[in-house]
Amino acid sequence: MYQYDELAKSVVYTSKGSKVVLAEKGADLQLIGEGRSAFAFRIRGTDLVLKVFFPQFEMIAAEEAEIYIQLKGNPFFPSMHESGSNYLVIDYVQGTTLFNCLVKGIPIAAGHIKEVDDALQLAREKGLNPSDIHLRNIIITPEGKVRLIDVARFRQTKKCSQWEDLKMAFEKFYRHERFPKKVPVHVMNLIAFFYKKGLLPSFD
Repeated sequence: MYQYDELAKSVVYTSKGSKVVLAEKGADLQLIGEGRSAFAFRIRGTDLVLKVFFPQFEMIAAEEAEIYIQLKGNPFFPSMHESGSNYLVIDYVQGTTLFNCLVKGIPIAAGHIKEVDDALQLAREKGLNPSDIHLRNIIITPEGKVRLIDVARFRQTKKCSQWEDLKMAFEKFYRHERFPKKVPVHVMNLIAFFYKKGLLPSFD
């Protein structure tokens, strides 16, 4: 049985300019994700993820833990198993992100979009305001089901049109018979860059 707090303590960061770099980690941790505020590790031999937050972002760990408590019972999100001052332990979600579906040419069905809508509506019914919904945070499992990860911004008060914009792009462009179903990574990243800069239209 793992002691999750000990696993979290085994993670050591260092700074490289403005970037946080992983210096050390326990042998039972496999790095699977790097974000703006934390690194995510799969715990070997389990279907669990340990998310360890950088020192300056530890307040987000508490915020995200509370959000997962509110989401308890929502089948579209991972369950949280434990939390500490700078870490969370949640379900590992196997599958392919919508971003990688586009890169690899894996079809995205209208039913998947509907499932995301259902997931976000259930979150709203719990008093949350789902925000920062993007293609790398939506996963299609091997069974074809949708799961969402990274809920840290689900309590922000401002309106976020990102998911509505993605839905409209799906309807207007992706479903068009001439739209390429396989898009290079550099093109996807360029579109994301322009969107963040406000250089692409919002459909909201």
